[in-house]
Amino acid sequence: MLRATSVLLTRIITGVNPKWVNCEPSGDRLRVYFANHSSHLDFATLWASLPHAARERTRPVAARDYWGKTRLTRAMAVTLFNSLLIAREAICRKDNPIEQMAAAMREGHSLILFPEGTRSLDGVITEFKAGLYHLANKVPEAELVPVYLQNLNRILPKGYLLPIPLISSVVFGAPIHLEEGERKLAFLQRAREAVLKLVPHANT
Repeated sequence: MLRATSVLLTRIITGVNPKWVNCEPSGDRLRVYFANHSSHLDFATLWASLPHAARERTRPVAARDYWGKTRLTRAMAVTLFNSLLIAREAICRKDNPIEQMAAAMREGHSLILFPEGTRSLDGVITEFKAGLYHLANKVPEAELVPVYLQNLNRILPKGYLLPIPLISSVVFGAPIHLEEGERKLAFLQRAREAVLKLVPHANT
């Protein structure tokens, strides 16, 4: 009930319009949805844009130092959205985010990931960090689905507590995979370009 309510509220607040471009919605495929990052609304909006069957098995990956900071934020992230909270600092072998994400996927969960690592203040999609590459190496059977999020940085800009009512778009693109022998930088560039290619579809 709480999750259904959170989906409805997220859709109302963001006015989200999901679009699938050369990609079929699926509730039974193992996937990593990787997207640009500009707002705290990003993971909730992407998650709420998935069809019910896919949403039930998909976990947003969120920073533990932010979303686990208080009981309220932890409850929002974990209880409402079933988020996987990972460390961004003081990473060690016992607390390795790549291993935690891979373990969740081996249990049958798809993930939502933001390869930039932090929010872009001006909406420009910055270079991707290596986590997506390492995860693709760990779980090669997963489909890597690029996603472009539009307008969420304007709906809830950094420093604002209340959203500004605007229409947003979530565009899902064709899945990619890590190719045999593909080097890290080449793969990360190709993944970023897969997100950038979806920008024109947000306005159609």
